[in-house]
Amino acid sequence: MDNSGKEKEAVQLMAEADKKVKSSGSFLGGMFGGNHKVEDACEMYARAANMFKMVKNWSGKTNTQTCTHSDLSAYREKFRERLCFPVMQLNMSAGNAFCQAARLHMQLQNKLDSATSFVDAGNAYKKADPQEAINCLNQAIDIYTDMGRFTIAAKHHITIAEVYESELVDIEKAIAHYEQAADYYKGEESNSSANKCLLKVGHYSAQMEQYAKAIEIYEQVATSTMDNPLLKYNAKEYFFKASLCHFIVDELNAKLAIEKYEEMFPAFSDSRELKLLKKLLDAHEEQNSEAFTEAVKDFDSVSRLDQWLTTMLLRIKKTIQGDAGDLK
Repeated sequence: MDNSGKEKEAVQLMAEADKKVKSSGSFLGGMFGGNHKVEDACEMYARAANMFKMVKNWSGKTNTQTCTHSDLSAYREKFRERLCFPVMQLNMSAGNAFCQAARLHMQLQNKLDSATSFVDAGNAYKKADPQEAINCLNQAIDIYTDMGRFTIAAKHHITIAEVYESELVDIEKAIAHYEQAADYYKGEESNSSANKCLLKVGHYSAQMEQYAKAIEIYEQVATSTMDNPLLKYNAKEYFFKASLCHFIVDELNAKLAIEKYEEMFPAFSDSRELKLLKKLLDAHEEQNSEAFTEAVKDFDSVSRLDQWLTTMLLRIKKTIQGDAGDLK
């Protein structure tokens, strides 16, 4: 496929769209079909944006069939380096075109089309300019909330949170957008979606040592799921995580919390998670780091520990006097 030809065609479309916008603002242009020209320009910008995306998608495909296993990794790395900048430029061009279309749609009072174009722009900008992606998505959110479409707005708050997580690595801002998404979902009675967002907030709050906030969230989500036949199995996981957060703060807090959770959710009493917690409490009370580690290893041999659980357990273990600070 002639990528350069498609890219040139997209650039030409952008130039033609710019001309139509300028002519629509002139005195004669306003008298003779100004709005029609703006509508044509909207369509041209959108077509140009999609052409830039198409060129980017074709440019990003590698032919590795002729590479041997030994040189495949090096080939891919060189290919990525060679394509990285051009692909980013194509993303920027697509984003710019979608933005232009979004602004013109707003000028024509086509709010839904404007919001859709801002979302398309945000998706194009994600890898090339994450902050601009967030700006576009926020503009889309403003339109959707003004139209009362809070579920869609919540979805885009999640996208922004993910950009802050993976591209900008600003966890506090990611948390804020997950919380906003949860609020919107709650308002629309989409409790399952709200809980998913809250669990992300709880996850990061505990990592940032905001244990009281994490505990509140895990207890809230556990309480809302334990009476749901389809979700109650997950409640023990959330009570387990809340217990670990209590444990990091204070051993007595953990004991009292565990007793409360057993009363609230009897199924928690028979769980492997609770059995582990009781072994850990005993080991901690005896200041026995070896018994602590052994209990964790037994649990991990059946249910693999993820990074979050490993981090929390290490924090607890470090409170044992003379501990080396690992789970080996």
